[in-house]
Amino acid sequence: MNQLRSEAQLLKKYDVPVPRYTSYPTIPYWDTKEFLTEKWIQAVRRVFDETNDSKGISLYVHLPFCESLCTYCACNTRITKNHTVERQYIQSILNEWNRYRKIFGKKPTIRELHLGGGTPTFFSYENLKWLVSSLMDHVTIHDEYEFSFEGHPNNTTQEHLQTLFDLGFTRVSFGVQDMDEKVQRTINRIQPFQNLKRVTDTSRAIGYSSIGFDLIYGLPFQTPLTIIDTFEKVLTLRPDRVAFYSYAHVPWIKPGQRGYEDKDLPSDVVKRLLYETGRSMLKSEGYEDIGMDHFALQHDSIWQAQVQGKLHRNFMGYTTNKTELLIGLGCSAISDAKYAYAQNIKKVEDYEQALSDHRLAVVKGHIHTDQDLHLKNCILEIACQGKISFGNLIQVELDSINDTLTTFCNEGILTSSKEGYHVTEFGRAFIRNICAAFDLRRLLSPEPSYLFSKAI
Repeated sequence: MNQLRSEAQLLKKYDVPVPRYTSYPTIPYWDTKEFLTEKWIQAVRRVFDETNDSKGISLYVHLPFCESLCTYCACNTRITKNHTVERQYIQSILNEWNRYRKIFGKKPTIRELHLGGGTPTFFSYENLKWLVSSLMDHVTIHDEYEFSFEGHPNNTTQEHLQTLFDLGFTRVSFGVQDMDEKVQRTINRIQPFQNLKRVTDTSRAIGYSSIGFDLIYGLPFQTPLTIIDTFEKVLTLRPDRVAFYSYAHVPWIKPGQRGYEDKDLPSDVVKRLLYETGRSMLKSEGYEDIGMDHFALQHDSIWQAQVQGKLHRNFMGYTTNKTELLIGLGCSAISDAKYAYAQNIKKVEDYEQALSDHRLAVVKGHIHTDQDLHLKNCILEIACQGKISFGNLIQVELDSINDTLTTFCNEGILTSSKEGYHVTEFGRAFIRNICAAFDLRRLLSPEPSYLFSKAI
């Protein structure tokens, strides 16, 4: 690395609020009043016709309900212990899916299905069976399909796991977050290790091929010692994948995060140490880096996809299948039709009312320009492959981007070659910052920094 800057200086320089780049353009730059649902329908129909027979499509289903609020959470959730809400909400999802099927005009081929939340296992296994069976009625399932869901270790039962496995689900991710009791109490996520072990062992016995754990660094009262203890425990269960996310502290957006104070959070330097500590323990146990914040053992399909250059990233996270049409069902769900994005109404009751009124629940979206598409390709290449090829750069030849890439090279974050730029091992900490260099809309019209969490 160039001696001009030390690692601590670079961490200070780049630990600034930036988007997480699950999309480009990012949501603050999408349209609301100007976005026309008819344009979205045209984009969906176009991409479906272009890719359904060859690549198939992806489905994401947002199940927002949770029985209690985990105060760290920045997802769109509805807190309730009233389980009678399940069937009405599922019926709305099925109504929405039927509207999309009419837009398609012929039988869809399903390549991916993911149940996210919220807490999908808030729903009874009988209702999940009804939901999935109904979604899969009158569709073709792709030969290389992957069905996955998110489970809460405290309420995921053997019946949940067996029912979904029988329906074709082979991958499950469990929200772990942290194993320290003080941290768990602070974030209102009391979760005994024995519950995590139970669902992991049961999943393996049933036959799930990929079991993932989601953990977070930067939570209140975390220290290097508590991170070591957490990883010592979870690694005894040998998950196939681990997602190790940076905590997004945005109490002005998520009031639940006001249950603790800024002084309870690790400093920027300590927060980075937490990540490096966890990463080092994962690497020592044979886990490989996957894109941003993800790790996997070499037998897992996501590692194989990265090696083969097939790793993809969309609103479901990292995926092994590069479909070009992702339909999001449920309140706040986001869809991607290659040439356009759309997001559903966030409030459960308003979402259900829209479907009851026989209309799509889309509330905002974005139609891509050619430049948007080129920049999106660059950001995906960085996030998935850790590189930027000159073939993609030629499409977005801009002095401001080239100057920033040169700076990254001088700082040891990137290296250059005749093929393009590659993220260095040291530079992995700054992948979101590299993506931000291609965020032309934000560079030309900066949004308030309070909309985003810090990069590192």
